[in-house]
Amino acid sequence: MRLGDAMLVRQLSPDPLEAPTTEQARPRAAPRDRRWGNGLYSAHLATVCALALSNLFHGLILVWTAVAWRRGRLVRWQWSRLAPVLVPLGLYSLFLAVSVAMSIDPASSLDELDEVLALATLPMAAFWIRGPRAVRLLCDLLIGMVTAVALWGIGQYYLTPLGSIHDRIPGPFSHYQTFAGILLIGALLVLARVAAPGARQHWWNWCALAIIHWTLFLTLTRGSWVALAAAFGILVVIRGRRRTLGFGVAGLLLALVLAPASWQTRAKSIWDLRDPSNYDRLCMLEAGAFMVRERPLFGIGPGQVAERYAIYRHPTAPRYQVKHLHNSFVQQAAERGLLALGAYLWLMVASAGLAYLGYRRTRGARDGRAGLYLGVLLVIVGFNVAGLFEANWRDTEVQRLLLFVVAIPLCLRAARAPRAEPRVDVAERVGSQ
Repeated sequence: MRLGDAMLVRQLSPDPLEAPTTEQARPRAAPRDRRWGNGLYSAHLATVCALALSNLFHGLILVWTAVAWRRGRLVRWQWSRLAPVLVPLGLYSLFLAVSVAMSIDPASSLDELDEVLALATLPMAAFWIRGPRAVRLLCDLLIGMVTAVALWGIGQYYLTPLGSIHDRIPGPFSHYQTFAGILLIGALLVLARVAAPGARQHWWNWCALAIIHWTLFLTLTRGSWVALAAAFGILVVIRGRRRTLGFGVAGLLLALVLAPASWQTRAKSIWDLRDPSNYDRLCMLEAGAFMVRERPLFGIGPGQVAERYAIYRHPTAPRYQVKHLHNSFVQQAAERGLLALGAYLWLMVASAGLAYLGYRRTRGARDGRAGLYLGVLLVIVGFNVAGLFEANWRDTEVQRLLLFVVAIPLCLRAARAPRAEPRVDVAERVGSQ
């Protein structure tokens, strides 16, 4: 072979260090691997009402992913397609680890480091839940699960002594706030489904919508009520239709007519600063501000708010000890620092931005993708508005569902991977020269 031809062959040969740039160049997961991965991932979300079982499936999906990756049977994404969401998630994990190391009491903060494994729910979705059909089926499963636990809560309210403001219904969970957080995510997913342009209006979606929303009101959780209203406001702005606004107003009037006096009293207390619960939250915010001012970058350490709240509390605060500061943003800034909080906000904005662009691109399609993207937007808005009144990011069950929702734009982008161009034999190209 002549020297010129040899140099041409070298130029046309693929660089072994170059990352693959097409779907065909990346290895595809075997059908059996995909089925098992999808099933295990779905199971770990659908069983959040039994957290120990959910954690078991979470561990299994991590092991299964590691095995599939090692054998080269896992689809390896282009980094550029995952980076918008995984970069802030990685930074948040890094800042969490640093905050543990720099904690006031590193030994007690070390237990909080398992949150890094919990965050794996997000990237695992990108590997195993790929394409609109897989995302839609898993959302169907989650809406069904949330509807079932909502019926559980309705049974508790009407068939047991539970339901008063001092003994609220927890559903199958250990705390009513967790129950309300799960209901909120399910309510917004199904709301987006029935409100999306071109969506097929199945009767079971409307039944799920009514059941979940009614149970959410039964929890008497004001933060979730405000979050639901804020998400609906975003829906009205995005859809821009009078019919959507009219539907919301009609639903609100119906709720006011059917609402018992306890609901109305609870709703009015949202704006009452003399309410003991509201005043207690203001005292917590002040204590959190002192914690952030003392250690702004990496916080006082994960898990340390509950241990050291008495040091920072206002003298007139109703409670001497609290488990958290009833504000997800202040809680993260106080324990993990402003850097971790910034990474968290970046993660939420990045996912919401991808969802909005996806919605704009698919709102004329009939395949249901617009409803999925719209659901991501509503859940992110609703979750973070609720986080102004409750430290919901630290709630493992709620966080697990949220992480999947945040990953949905990545899962839907899998269907848009570029096709590989037909390969041309190098020897033929050399011969043609």
